[in-house]
Amino acid sequence: MDSASTSPLMVSHAHSKFVHYTVIIISQIFILAFGYGFLGAVAYYEYLAPSDSVCEAMKDYPGEVTMLVTLIATVLSVITATLFTLSVKEALRHRICQPISLIQLSAGIALAQGSHILNHRHMTLTVFTLFVFGVLKLLTAGWTTLLTPTYFMWPVQLNGSEIDITGSAFATLLREEFLANGLIQDNAFEVLDIGGMLSGVAAAGFTFGLPGTFNFNGAKYNISTQGVVPTIEAFSGSDGIPDADGTRLGFSGGNITVNTGVVPGSHSSVPIPQGFSTNYSMWQQGLTANVSCQAIDSSQTQYLWNTNNSYVIYTNPAASSNNSITGLRLWNISANCSTTYEYLTMVDANGNASLSGNGFLPSVVCLGPTDTNQTYTSFTIFTQGFFKYEFLKASVCEVVPLLTTVRADYSNDQISSEVISFAPFQSENAELLLFIAGVARYQSINSQGLTSSTIGDTLYSIYSSTTTERINNNLNDTQVYLELEDYWRGVVEFSATVRLLFLRSGFMATGSFPDNIIPNNLSSPVNGTMFISTIGWTRWTKNSPTYLLATVPLTFITLLTFACALYSLLETWEEHRSRKHKAHFNVSNTIHLIMLCAAESLKLTHFAKHKNGNAIKNNEVVKVQLDEYDFPRLSNSKFVGEGKLEGDA
Repeated sequence: MDSASTSPLMVSHAHSKFVHYTVIIISQIFILAFGYGFLGAVAYYEYLAPSDSVCEAMKDYPGEVTMLVTLIATVLSVITATLFTLSVKEALRHRICQPISLIQLSAGIALAQGSHILNHRHMTLTVFTLFVFGVLKLLTAGWTTLLTPTYFMWPVQLNGSEIDITGSAFATLLREEFLANGLIQDNAFEVLDIGGMLSGVAAAGFTFGLPGTFNFNGAKYNISTQGVVPTIEAFSGSDGIPDADGTRLGFSGGNITVNTGVVPGSHSSVPIPQGFSTNYSMWQQGLTANVSCQAIDSSQTQYLWNTNNSYVIYTNPAASSNNSITGLRLWNISANCSTTYEYLTMVDANGNASLSGNGFLPSVVCLGPTDTNQTYTSFTIFTQGFFKYEFLKASVCEVVPLLTTVRADYSNDQISSEVISFAPFQSENAELLLFIAGVARYQSINSQGLTSSTIGDTLYSIYSSTTTERINNNLNDTQVYLELEDYWRGVVEFSATVRLLFLRSGFMATGSFPDNIIPNNLSSPVNGTMFISTIGWTRWTKNSPTYLLATVPLTFITLLTFACALYSLLETWEEHRSRKHKAHFNVSNTIHLIMLCAAESLKLTHFAKHKNGNAIKNNEVVKVQLDEYDFPRLSNSKFVGEGKLEGDA
């Protein structure tokens, strides 16, 4: 066939091959770009999640999601593997036109079929084909790892402000409230009385393994309030609007002003999902106290405590028949801080109390001692049990309030807090200390009734619920004082400071300030993180090998595909330039190989004729090539001259 007649056919053939190889390369580039593009998007944005409706569907149908991801991963893997085998077949079709050993041809055919060879005499080819075979099998696992969505917590930064109780501006405001309205106003008494007692019960009972959940103003606290006022709207509790007299020191419940908001991130274009659930971790201002209780020793002259001044002020012998009050005893309880409290207890006509049924637990609160600057930074609570509460000896509790920074965790409809740092009171916190001590005094006086004390009953009931021992004078003092410490700490944390829940809530209640905006000199910044539970994709840590499993197999196979396709392109270009046309056959097709070998031009050692029985071993290293002088055939390919083969005649 002359050149003029074959030239158009050759041009058409070369053009089709160019298109064929280009499609392979471009297709593989698209797949590689998709993989790395997806990985890069997750790495750049850190967190990616579909719409909330899709997330809900993925949560409700996890099996279907797994099936869909596996199907997509399988399709991508099959396409990648197919492109690779096609490129190997084409490269081998060109390579066989040059001398190549039979074992190398066998390895190439195995790769073109997505398989491998096992030959101990040629370990390099064996290891290489096994490696490529393994990488091909890892493609599906890599895509599955890359595309499978997982549950994770999406962090969102928050900031805002709350009332600052530590500075001089708040001290001035608190002093003005004291002068205008007294310590506590109207309904707030009942809130402090009941709420303070319940907070103390929750704190003390938790030490002995009892449930420690406490509710106030619609918010639920773990163990104790610790004075944390909610800074998250969903945990702020009551949505009622306090009246004009129901804010600040008159607070008795209602909506708390919350101005915490989301901090715009570096990728504001990515919408924040609503998620399945939301938790918060906030750094807030707080206030706690170190409470230490001990028995008063006679040698401790700094603790003077007098309970001997009492007398009967009323008797009515006839009252025993009609269950009326038979008598009243007035107690004047004093301490060495020039403070005297008066208590009334019920007695019989002879002036005696019922030892088994009555209980008397008086307390006196004293400021001091002063620090080096002659400033009060702590206070003491003197207390002693009588009659039913005789297990509590004459004792003193030292209460040292501390300004704190806490991490408040909002989760499972509950608020729990952990102290991160603390500092002692300073001179500007004098009014704050007076408020705390005043509330403790109020609680200690009002907890005692005519026949019993809520504090005493709390200590008695909590301990008795956790032991089978008889409550008497032989009670374990260490446990009693530990319980008393926790009780007063809980009271202080709720009522006064130790995170000043009541005080802080009152000054943050809706209506406390114009437009519900806390002035700058009275505000303290709060910041933290909102964690949204959702499903999607998140960036892997730098030391995680997961992304290697997802990308290395794809990258390696892509490089091999490119190499084979580029080799075929160059060979096709050389054919086009030299106006040669190679036979079109598939070396991985067994029928094609049999047809070529049947041309009787290939000379190999016969199984039976080799003296040492090593016919296969010898034939493996025999080099062959595709001979197209007359018709396509395989022949021995040791050259003795240009265009001639050894043994050809």
